[in-house]
Amino acid sequence: MKTLLKEAYGHILNETLLGEIAATGAFKEVSKGMIVMDIGDPIPGLPMLLNGAIKVLRVNDEGDEMLLYFLESGDSCAMTLGNFFGSTKSTIRAVAEQDSNMVVVPLEKVYHWMGEYADFRQLVIESFNTRLKELAEAVDSLAFLDLHGRTAKYLSDRVKVNGSTSLDTTHAEIAADLHTSRVVVSRILKQLEREGTIELHRNRIEVLRF
Repeated sequence: MKTLLKEAYGHILNETLLGEIAATGAFKEVSKGMIVMDIGDPIPGLPMLLNGAIKVLRVNDEGDEMLLYFLESGDSCAMTLGNFFGSTKSTIRAVAEQDSNMVVVPLEKVYHWMGEYADFRQLVIESFNTRLKELAEAVDSLAFLDLHGRTAKYLSDRVKVNGSTSLDTTHAEIAADLHTSRVVVSRILKQLEREGTIELHRNRIEVLRF
């Protein structure tokens, strides 16, 4: 696990701290599509993503979802960090976008390392800054882009996160992430295909421009 930690976090965390994380953190493997954390789940610690990708969503009382942002290798979740200081239960749903590996650091270690290691504090602060920027972009997308623009941005973001222009996804999944109907998404995807932005296949979208 220390090798994976070094690959993902070695640019910011020192060798001693990487060793402590490897010794005390719980290694976790998740498969694509698996719910990593759901609304109301107890928070066992700070998740640090070693590889893969996770999408983070908000869910309303009716169960409707809306995508907030993606986590990639070397990321942690600011929403989880925020919960550490206000609640012990999750307020987000996290779903594996790809097969992924992570290490979950115990809460007491998070408090200790934030006081002891400047590089760990930097990691936490950078995580907050990055996630807040992405939340602002999500708000801007809702406020200033029509659904056509939001769909194009969503596909572009998934291409960048997955490192591939071929996305295994369904119209229903996209509709859920964008908090709209499948019929509307299907119409927009057909329009994007006519514009030469994408090619549609069964349960797969090839993104030509992003």
